[in-house]
Amino acid sequence: MNKTQVIVNSVLAVAVAALFVLYFTGNGQKTKTSAAQEVVVDGELMPIALINTDSILKHYTLAVEASEKLMNRYEESTVKLDTKAKSLQKEAETFQRDVLDFQRKVEANAFLSRERAESEQARLQKKEQQLMAKQQELENLRQKLSADFMQEQNELTQQLSDSVQQYLREYNADGHFHLVLNDATVMNKVAGYDITNEVIEALNKRYKK
Repeated sequence: MNKTQVIVNSVLAVAVAALFVLYFTGNGQKTKTSAAQEVVVDGELMPIALINTDSILKHYTLAVEASEKLMNRYEESTVKLDTKAKSLQKEAETFQRDVLDFQRKVEANAFLSRERAESEQARLQKKEQQLMAKQQELENLRQKLSADFMQEQNELTQQLSDSVQQYLREYNADGHFHLVLNDATVMNKVAGYDITNEVIEALNKRYKK
């Protein structure tokens, strides 16, 4: 997995992980059939379920497409900035050489006239201003691309969040589960509580419609 994918998946993972500490108010119905089990707490049944958010990110088509879209945007922005930065760097290096050359000519009294020296000095001053303006443009572009990326990231994360939350509301419409947890927050797990696969399967079926 490359650095870009790690960054993007980490962003999505943080957002998705927040979804799975969801509390439901039970209505006494016990008709839900799934891999989740019921835990007895103080003599009362407490139906719970676990969901693996990493699996959601890897196998839910919407999450996969969102990750790819963000990676593409991140890579495109990086290439665009790098291209402009390298071009500006070359201009700056050329400018530095011209400045050194101008200084050497002045010290050697190599200019044929004062007017030629002043003309070259004016050209270098103008070039310096242009380079400063381009540097500011590059910084503005960097900020804009970063803001655009964050906005798209937030929109895709919200879309993913809404999709999963909507499904879980429907999934638990009968109020069977009192608690659905992200299994990453559970230190000691017992087999039989994980409903990840059936949730992913249902989400992908809904997404394809």
